[in-house]
Amino acid sequence: MPGTTKTMGVFTIGGLVVVTAYTVALGSNGWLWFGWVVLGLLTLAMTLTQG
Repeated sequence: MPGTTKTMGVFTIGGLVVVTAYTVALGSNGWLWFGWVVLGLLTLAMTLTQG
């Protein structure tokens, strides 16, 4: 796994932790979840195209 894809994976997992913590503490925010889904899809696309 190239460095850029690995970094994107770390940001995706970190983003999930942050969005989940925000949701637990302050309530759900649809834009945060939407942003995380987009980040996850970009990471998935990068992973599939690198293989």
